[in-house]
Formats: sequence, C-alpha cells, structure tokens
Amino acid sequence: MFVLSLRANKKRLVFILAGIVAVLLIIYFAVNRESPTVNDGAISLKAADAGERLAFLSQFGWEVDEDPVKVEEVIIPTEFNSVYEKYNQLQIGQNFDLTKYAGKTAKKWTYRIKNYPGYGADCDFIHANILVCEGAVIGGDVSSQEHNGFMRGFDFPEQGEQLVE
Repeated sequence: MFVLSLRANKKRLVFILAGIVAVLLIIYFAVNRESPTVNDGAISLKAADAGERLAFLSQFGWEVDEDPVKVEEVIIPTEFNSVYEKYNQLQIGQNFDLTKYAGKTAKKWTYRIKNYPGYGADCDFIHANILVCEGAVIGGDVSSQEHNGFMRGFDFPEQGEQLVE
C-alpha cells in the first residue's frame, strides 16, 4: 500500500489552483473553438460538404446547380497586391477578411447561379465562388463572366438595385 501525504502551504495551493484553471481554459477554448471567420451568427459558414456549401448559398436566396462548375485549390498570398487588396475590401464588406489566411491554402468552389435577376435560368455567365478553409467559408463572391462583367458580395440584389456593377 502506498500513502502520500502533503503539507498544504499557500504557494503549493496557488500553484495547483493555477494549473487547474489553465487546464480548464485549454479545454474550454478547444471545445468552443471559433470558426475560421468572424460572423454575427445569423449566417451559417459551414462548408465541409456539398450540402453545407449549397445551404450556404441558399441563405442568400441563390439557386445554383448542385454540381460545381470548377473546384480548385488556391493559396491566399502572404502579401496582397492591389487586385487582392480590392478583392479583400469586398470580403471585409461581407464580414470576412482574407488577411487572416495569408499563406494558407483554401479551396475555391464555383457554382452556376440559376436565378440572378435579369438573367435566365439557363444562363452560364453568373457564378458564385466560395472560398473554403478548414470546412468553413472564409470569403467569396458572385460574379459575371461576361466581357464587361461584375463582381459583388453574396447578398441577393434588392429590387431596384443596379444589377450590373
């Protein structure tokens, strides 16, 4: 039989309590880990599978083909040039910020939009691009592939809004 006796003193008690608090904080942050992007909670950013990606776009009112037009890996640059800075401003306007992912690899999923106002359901010009990292949306856009096309955020155009930006 093994018996261990310890004399309690203030230093040892404070050290043990600090250790317990540290372990509890680590467990709390591991369990309640924030998704990769800041979000107000109103929009789900889940995108780990096809169903979640389609659900993400439908939250904004978009109807898209179930199969993506294209899937590719992209590396978010460590330093943004003027084009990426402008694109990131669009992302910041949607509560995303790609600077948090500088140097990381993301997947870009491109879907054909079937219900953009002013375009028919069979139009091949309007696409939604979703950037996904660690199973969550970190950014993206809705854009036209036409000659003088446009790029905008995910929000569905409101009635009377200029359709081509």
